[in-house]
Amino acid sequence: MNKIQKKPLSSLGYNFIETPLPKGKDEYYLRNEQWSRKDQYRKLTAYEVEALVRNDNTSDDWNTIFVSEEFNPQLVQHCHFYGMVRIGKLEPYFLEFHNLRLPVGLYNSTICACDFGDNVVVHNVNYLSHYIIGNEVILANINEMATTDYAKFGNGIVKEAEQESGRIWLELCNENGGRRVMPFDGMLPGDAYLWTRNRDDEQLQQQFKSFTEKQFDKKRGYYGMVGDRCVIKNCKMIKDVTIGSDAYLKGANKLKNLTINSSAEASSQIGEGCEMVNGIVGYGCRVFYGVKAVRFVMASHSQLKYGARLINSYLGNNATISCCEVLNSLIFPAHEQHHNNSFLCAALIMGQSNMAAGATIGSNHNSRGADGEIIAARGFWPGLCVSLKHNSSFACFTLISKGTYTSELDISIPFSLVVNDEHENRLKIMPGYWFMYNMYAIARNSWKYVDRDKRTEKIQHIEYDYLAPDSVEEMFNGLAIMELATGEAWYRLEENAPKKTLTEKDIRKKGKELLLNHPDEVARLTILVKGMENSSREVQLLKVHKAYPLYRELIALYGIKNILAADKASFAALKEAVKSAKRGAWHNVGGQLMKAETLEQLKTRIKKNKISNWNQLHDAYIEIGEAYVDDKLQHAFASLLEIKEVNIKDFTGEQLASWLTDSVGTMQFLTEQIRRTREKDYKNPFRQMTYGNMKEMNAVIGSLEDNSFINQTATELEAYKQKVQKTIREWEL
Repeated sequence: MNKIQKKPLSSLGYNFIETPLPKGKDEYYLRNEQWSRKDQYRKLTAYEVEALVRNDNTSDDWNTIFVSEEFNPQLVQHCHFYGMVRIGKLEPYFLEFHNLRLPVGLYNSTICACDFGDNVVVHNVNYLSHYIIGNEVILANINEMATTDYAKFGNGIVKEAEQESGRIWLELCNENGGRRVMPFDGMLPGDAYLWTRNRDDEQLQQQFKSFTEKQFDKKRGYYGMVGDRCVIKNCKMIKDVTIGSDAYLKGANKLKNLTINSSAEASSQIGEGCEMVNGIVGYGCRVFYGVKAVRFVMASHSQLKYGARLINSYLGNNATISCCEVLNSLIFPAHEQHHNNSFLCAALIMGQSNMAAGATIGSNHNSRGADGEIIAARGFWPGLCVSLKHNSSFACFTLISKGTYTSELDISIPFSLVVNDEHENRLKIMPGYWFMYNMYAIARNSWKYVDRDKRTEKIQHIEYDYLAPDSVEEMFNGLAIMELATGEAWYRLEENAPKKTLTEKDIRKKGKELLLNHPDEVARLTILVKGMENSSREVQLLKVHKAYPLYRELIALYGIKNILAADKASFAALKEAVKSAKRGAWHNVGGQLMKAETLEQLKTRIKKNKISNWNQLHDAYIEIGEAYVDDKLQHAFASLLEIKEVNIKDFTGEQLASWLTDSVGTMQFLTEQIRRTREKDYKNPFRQMTYGNMKEMNAVIGSLEDNSFINQTATELEAYKQKVQKTIREWEL
């Protein structure tokens, strides 16, 4: 039976806070703290009351209606007021937004205990309760817009007298809730990452929970707020939602328990048919056309469109999800997922990722419990109709070819193409695929996300370059794997069978010697690798003889580019700056790369309460970001010396001059590959056949010569050559 309570009409608009009030406080004390203009209002005059009554307005008590000096009672018509209402300046103007023109004033609305700024437009709001409305706000055709005294606005907290069971959690990365976190306004991808990891560290976990509890008080009675210049029209239900300035909400079905961040510089929009419950919407977000979002955080400038479903998930900055369904996932910045038949569940996706049509990542229920987890480093691109099995892990910039992968995968070599060869019943992995066959895509991927980073507040320094500490560390790991696998393949041949038991070091040494000096012989070997698929079938590495030297060149290029970027005054200054350089593990913390020791120091500071709230942690992100350029230089230089097998003490200017010159060749190769891999699309007769001639093709897709990205890379190559020549000359190398 529905529990419908019958109460005196005289109590409507009063007694908002259901728990006992603090001593000496009335029910409006929090409302007055929120509304700084509370002292700028006066009581109505007898004339104004008479005018309001003539205009078919009612109030349970006209003495509880307060107005500004510039109040015009003729601009309030057919309204019913309950409780204390404060109304700002009303002047004979109309407000216009996107061709919607409505006169300033309050019309045909029921209003309970609300505050209004200057020159607001309130038309046909059936029920408006306990809201603070800013200046020049338009509210039109809204069924219900109300705030409860226990409103949490999407934050994972509990209020006074509430049960712990009522707390909202985000169950990220895993369906079983074992990595759940408490959402909060301002949550960054790094926050979500640190909290979902380290589950065995109870002290750290308790600190994160404490940070969130301290961020918000437990007092009941906060009003919902609508910032200046917001436009809200044709919405059905808005409940327990606080909204920043300049937001635009139109035609939403249900918005409940939300914080919608918005500002003049980064306005947020929510469109037709959307239903959003228990979440945080970041600055500059776009949500359109039938989206369903429940228990979520959208970081700034992210988008949900065309019926997308986002449930129990964190969506990083500058990411877009359209049409499809995403559950229980933590997604770092710069993610793209546009196809109705793609699905993502129980995954940690570390950014610069793209999910193709038909890709199914999760909910294949191939175990006796809930789905496990997928962890994918930057640049994860599962191709058309890819189905993966949990648990699996993928290195940076892994491309997965169409197919059903029935076993768990651990692809630890970056920049690889993964192929399920059903004909040969073999998993095949091609290291370095991107550089050999699709350089245009990976280079443009790095460029476009820098160009599309619209964050107005860049607290975390997000790395988009494909050559960075995380991918280079994985490249070193890939070199070791290729050396060992090549040595094993060579010794498997009967004529090369060793006469004694060899150590792994011996085998790697032989593999390295073959890869460096006898690539043609390596090309004839069948190179198999272990530990990348949880099955008994063979896993083969392809084109190792090409990938191996290419990885070495790219690691050297990474080192040289960072030396040039450091812009030191002389060779001696460089040597002084990098005298203690070393290589080590790095982690991707929400798109921000950190040294392993930096991350451990950060966690220690949190546990020792030297970082005692989220704002201080965000300040720490900024500090780490400011040190990133130097940290990367140290890592890049150490990587360069290691790949060149030179000790820092023996490092000379002549060597650097030679490496600088070699790097120009590598840059030239990459630039040519960018053009060549795009040029294939123009020369492919099957791509040409839908056009009458090349002129029509160029008119439709643009000519190769006019491709701005290709032209930009050519310009950058010339600038790089000049920078190298200038450095050699000025440093007297």
